[in-house]
Amino acid sequence: MSQRDAVEERRVSWEQQLVQFEEEQHVPPLRRMLQRMRHNKLLLFGSATGILMLFAGVFGPIISGADYAAQSFQDIHLPPMSDGYLLGSDGLGRDLAIRTFVGIRVSLIVAAGVTSLALVAGVVLGMLAGYYHGWSDRLIGGVVDFVWGFPLILVAVLFAGGLGEGLFPVILAVGLVNTAAIARVVRGEVYTLSEREFIEAAHAGGYSHFRIMWRHILPNILAPAFVLASYYVAVAIIAEAALSFIGLGAQPPLPSLGQMVADGRNFLRQNHWESTIPGIAIVMLVLSVSLIGDGLRDVFDPRLRHEAKGVDEE
Repeated sequence: MSQRDAVEERRVSWEQQLVQFEEEQHVPPLRRMLQRMRHNKLLLFGSATGILMLFAGVFGPIISGADYAAQSFQDIHLPPMSDGYLLGSDGLGRDLAIRTFVGIRVSLIVAAGVTSLALVAGVVLGMLAGYYHGWSDRLIGGVVDFVWGFPLILVAVLFAGGLGEGLFPVILAVGLVNTAAIARVVRGEVYTLSEREFIEAAHAGGYSHFRIMWRHILPNILAPAFVLASYYVAVAIIAEAALSFIGLGAQPPLPSLGQMVADGRNFLRQNHWESTIPGIAIVMLVLSVSLIGDGLRDVFDPRLRHEAKGVDEE
């Protein structure tokens, strides 16, 4: 190849790269984000597992058509794949498959309630503390640090024990601790944003505090707040299972995965599947949510993307 042909080839390659760069710059932000999600293996695997668990929790009881509270003392401690019992039966002859499906639904309901409460309350409190500073920051920060200073299970046990048994005390107790965690992160993000030039320009333009927080600050903190909330979905699932294990969560006859693990712990040597099956369901739920959270963090955090790109180039 002559020198002239080599120069012409480099010129064509440079023009193609330039055209590709210009096309990437004109890609809408939503489409660019979807492209990053599509290439994130953690997010794809976590989403697939999460959809499977969601399908089992929502449609499993409907497809099965059985009664999760029905007892048959002639069919106690049956192994999986027994006649009429896909996942076997427990010590009272109840179908483990339908009880596992309903237990997954209960865990998802608690996780959704806890996350919604923590996300809304945490974002509001964090924005107020980080934006106004002063006494509001000291008051909200003091309460958040006080709640955050106690172990999650201890606070949950105190609330659940004081408010009574059931799902509502669990949602309130775990949501309170998760609110403190999200508020701490949001407060730091808002404190940093409030010193940026575009916020100072909004102040100089005479915009109200509410408009500045709603139009300029809130969109910039939603991504880290959602990523953190996805992590605390897994925390809520584990906390609900732990409280149900000690009898402070869902009450019989409503099944819970933690309660099912507790019911089968006395038969681990003979019939381990009574605790193993709901335990695997807990692991799958937590794993799917954790992978989704890690995937969203990689997609929304530009620093992680740049670090990963630098490692790939090396």
